[in-house]
Amino acid sequence: MTLGSLLPASFRRRQRARSAPPGPLRTYYDMPVPPRARDWMQVEFLALDLETTGSDPDVNEIVSAGWVQIRGGAIDLGTATRRMVRPSVPMPEESAVIHAITDDEAAQGEALLAVLVDILGALGGRVLVAHYARAELGFLDAACRRCLGGGLLVPVVDTLQLARRRYSRTGRTPARGEFRLDALRTQYNLPRHQMHDALSDAIAAAELFLAQAAELSAAGRLSLRTLLAHV
Repeated sequence: MTLGSLLPASFRRRQRARSAPPGPLRTYYDMPVPPRARDWMQVEFLALDLETTGSDPDVNEIVSAGWVQIRGGAIDLGTATRRMVRPSVPMPEESAVIHAITDDEAAQGEALLAVLVDILGALGGRVLVAHYARAELGFLDAACRRCLGGGLLVPVVDTLQLARRRYSRTGRTPARGEFRLDALRTQYNLPRHQMHDALSDAIAAAELFLAQAAELSAAGRLSLRTLLAHV
């Protein structure tokens, strides 16, 4: 944990806004984020998933992105978006096996900047939802630094963290693999989905989040503060 991470998120966001160069990143920071005390049903979220060439955002690249909006406790499938990103180097074989994106498909993708600008536009005023959000945050932050001259700070709900909190309340030790997205969906009786496709995984995370939020809100009012991840 760094000294900066101990500062309130609102203060860190104001710092980023002041230091961001004019352009899409500054426009993103100019959009107010929902108050943490607000009821979750009155907050808009954006479920997002990225497919990448590896796990290191300083070395590897984004090859596809998928996202969908959540509002009023429901997924707005009319906002579902899948975008391909053209990498700067050939696709590693091990990555192509996982997400089934070939070199030919990747070559038809868009420039990272164009996709990144649209992601920031969709994120403006919303809370990010992702499963193991640290991965998405790492790649988005690295991409913003490379393409837009500044880092990204965004409020986030991590469905993996929500699952871990749930288990900590039960005192039960989870089995190996029990926190995987597909395993958690099974626990909530959600249907199987196509894995390692950015849009499919984004929708899968959105559905899991809604199931988790419904469970948490059964005991009474659920605020955004209760859902936010510590990253």
